[in-house]
Amino acid sequence: MTLLLLAAALGIAPLDCSEAPALKGSGYCGAAEDGGREKLPTPGVQWRINEASATRAPWVDANGWRFERKPGGRYLYVLPAGKAALAAGEAFAYHVDARLRIDPNDLDAYRHMAAFLKQIDAAPLPARANLGVLDDGTPLAGEVLNLLARRNLLFRVVREADPGLDLTVRITPEAADPSAFAAKVRRQLGDDKRLLRIYGSEVVVGRLTGDRSRARLHLLNYGGSKIEGLRVRVLGSYSKVEGAPVAAAEVGLAGGAAEFTLPEVGSYAVVDLTK
Repeated sequence: MTLLLLAAALGIAPLDCSEAPALKGSGYCGAAEDGGREKLPTPGVQWRINEASATRAPWVDANGWRFERKPGGRYLYVLPAGKAALAAGEAFAYHVDARLRIDPNDLDAYRHMAAFLKQIDAAPLPARANLGVLDDGTPLAGEVLNLLARRNLLFRVVREADPGLDLTVRITPEAADPSAFAAKVRRQLGDDKRLLRIYGSEVVVGRLTGDRSRARLHLLNYGGSKIEGLRVRVLGSYSKVEGAPVAAAEVGLAGGAAEFTLPEVGSYAVVDLTK
């Protein structure tokens, strides 16, 4: 399989290998067509000192909120070593038009991820959301979207209130403190109504898609190392839970929700749920 085939199947554009001669002839190179693409921050995590507690707190650099804000955009990743697999998983999870420039040392990791994505590829399902956010296009609104996404408060950008959603979020002066504002939104929604809850990790971001009979949960681990024993709750009366590349364990299907554990999560995992 070449990346050109992957691009056709998944919407991930061929690599520009002009700065990576070692990749030439590998089948992973395409013509450089980066013009007009929005360059993305490198996905990952930065560890920062928490001023309140003097502990190291993770700052997640994820691009999902950008994709939700501009779903028809054309994007470019320029990636340092060690980031190709995560970026490919992120682009796949949000089904966006993205071009990846990777470090030559990442070719094997990229091939492995590309093979996995091809294996699980399926027609995209509609995104699920609890919240509708009235986005005014300002940087402050963008930071609110960023924090909602990082806290797995699933949202959809809307132009007006959507009665099919649980809560409509307006960017008010309170959003000058985006962290406190996101916490207030969570309280207003209530945890019992949340479509997705992830326990025991601050560096995993989920995207939930689905229709009346099935759902697909994309899990992106921005921490840089594997996570063991990730516990997840998805709201809905599901009868079957299947994880990949690692099977779900300790599955509980009760109370109108599915709870399960993924024994190990690398850069990216997917869970399919069936009603």
